[in-house]
Amino acid sequence: MAKSARSFNSSCIAMNPSFLLHLISVSPFSTPKKSSRNRAPSLPLIFFLSLWSLSALLGICSLAFYNISHNPIPCSLLSPSPPLLFASLSSVLKDYSQSRPTLSISAMVPLPAHGAPPNPNISAAEREFWRQPDGEGYRPCLDFSLDYRKSSAKISKEKRRFLVVVVSGGLNQQRNQIVDAVVIARILEAALVVPILQVNRIWGDESEFSDIFDLEHFKKSLQADVRVVSSLPSTHLVSKQSIENQIPFHVSPMWIRARFLHQLNEDGFLILKGLDSRLSKNLTPDLQKLRCKVAFHALRFASRVQEVGNQIARRMWIEGPYIAVHLRIEKDVWVRTGCLTGLGDEYDAMIAKERRSNPDFLTDRLNMSQAARRLAGLCPLSALEVARFVKALGAPSNARVYIAGGEPFGGRHALQPLVDEFPNIATKVRLARGGELTPYLNRSSILAAIDYIVSLSSDVFVPSHGGNMGRAMQGHRAYVGHRKYIRPNKRAMIPLLEDASMSEQELSSIVQQMHKYSMGHPQLRSKKLDRDVLAYPVPDCMCKQ
Repeated sequence: MAKSARSFNSSCIAMNPSFLLHLISVSPFSTPKKSSRNRAPSLPLIFFLSLWSLSALLGICSLAFYNISHNPIPCSLLSPSPPLLFASLSSVLKDYSQSRPTLSISAMVPLPAHGAPPNPNISAAEREFWRQPDGEGYRPCLDFSLDYRKSSAKISKEKRRFLVVVVSGGLNQQRNQIVDAVVIARILEAALVVPILQVNRIWGDESEFSDIFDLEHFKKSLQADVRVVSSLPSTHLVSKQSIENQIPFHVSPMWIRARFLHQLNEDGFLILKGLDSRLSKNLTPDLQKLRCKVAFHALRFASRVQEVGNQIARRMWIEGPYIAVHLRIEKDVWVRTGCLTGLGDEYDAMIAKERRSNPDFLTDRLNMSQAARRLAGLCPLSALEVARFVKALGAPSNARVYIAGGEPFGGRHALQPLVDEFPNIATKVRLARGGELTPYLNRSSILAAIDYIVSLSSDVFVPSHGGNMGRAMQGHRAYVGHRKYIRPNKRAMIPLLEDASMSEQELSSIVQQMHKYSMGHPQLRSKKLDRDVLAYPVPDCMCKQ
C-alpha cells in the first residue's frame, strides 16, 4: 500500500480536497445524515447517489492513470498531490508502479544553483554574472499524441524485426547517435538491440554501453516507445556485408522507411553505422519529444559513474557558486580544426606534422586559411581568450572555475593564462580522492561523463568552442531549470580581443551587451527550425505551464 501511495504521489496530479471530500460524503460507503424529521432517504435516491458517486470515482481513477501514463512532466516542477484517495487508487496503480518507472524520477538533475554570493559589496556586473536566467514559465512537457500512444502498444512488443546500431566518437557524439537510433527504431517499428560502441581510434576507449550508461534504466524508460533487447536472437545470422553506412545527412522518416523497411522485413534485422547527424533535425512533434525523452531521461549514467561524478560535483558545489568551462584545447581538437594553437611555433609545427599524417582529421572548410578560420569563429578560444571573455562578463578573479575536457595540448603552459587570471582552478583529477578515477584512466568516455555531471551542476557554463558537449549542456541545462549557459560569439568577439587599443572596461561593456539576450532568455528552436532539439528543447519538449 505504501509503495502504491508513493507511485500516485509522484504522478503530479493535483486534486481539489474539498471536491474529493464532497465525493466521499455522497459515496455509498459513507453514512447518510439523518434529516430533521428522522426520515430515511428513499431507495431510488440512495441507488442514484451510489451509482453517480461510483462513476465519478472511476472517472478520477481513469484520469489519474491517464496522466501517469502519458503526461510525464517532472514532478519537482509541479505541486505534489494531496494524500487523499490513496487507498481507493492503490489497487489500480499497484501493477503499473511495479512495471513502469515514471519519468518524474528518471531525469538527471543538477545540484541547486547558488545565485550571487550574499555580499552587498559585489559589483552589479558580478551580481548579473551569477544571476540565473528567467525561464519565462517553460517547463518540461512530453505529452505524446493519442496516435503515438495507440501505436506504442504494437511497437513496444515487436519480436520479429531488429535494429542494430554501431555508434562512434566521444561520449556526447555517442549520446546523439543513441538518441537517433531509438528514433529510427521507432520509425521502422523495430526492436532496438543495445547500441554497440565502436572503439575510439583517438583514445582507444573500449567501454561498452553498460559501462557508461544504466542499461536497465534505459530499457525501462523506453519500454512504452520501443522494445530494447540486449542482443539479436540466435535465429538471426549476421553477415559483414549487411552493414549499412551510406546514409546522407538530414534524412527524413519517409526516406528511412523507403530505404530500409523492405530490407528489414526480408532479413528480420538491419545494421546501421555512421548515424552522426544523419537524421533530420525537423521531425514530427512526437519524435522530437522522443529525442528529449531519450537524452534527458533514458540515458542516465551507470550508477558507479554517477556516484563518482556526484561526489566530485558536491566538492565543487559545497564551496559556493562555480563556473564550468569546457576548454577544448586538446591535441586532436587543434588537428581537426586546422587552427593555430597560440602557444608558439614549436607547438604549431607539431600540430601541422600530425595533420599531414592524418589528412582526414581536418573536418571542415578545407579551402580556408588559418587566419580566415579564426575570424570566422571556427577555432577554439585559447585559455587566455577564455580568461578575458569570462572576466569581461563580470566574473570576479576569486571565482572558482572547473575545467572540463581532456588533457590540454601544451599542459601547464597552455593553461597558465587562465590560472593567472582565475587562481581557483579545479579539475576532476584534483578533486578526486582515494583512487576514485583510477579504474577510468583509460576510459575517456567515462571521464567525459564525470565532467558532464560536474558541469551540469555549475552555476555558469562556458564552452570555448562548439561541439557535442556544448550543445548537450545547453539543452540539458535548459531542460532542468534554465541554468546559465554562455556561448561566446567568437565571430564578433575575436576582432575585439585582437584590438590592442581597446581598454578592458570598453571590452567588458561591449561583451556584456553582446551576450545580454543569450544569457537571460530561453532560446527557441522555432526561430531556426534546423536547430537540434537536444540543444534547444523549447518549445518542442518544454511548454508554459
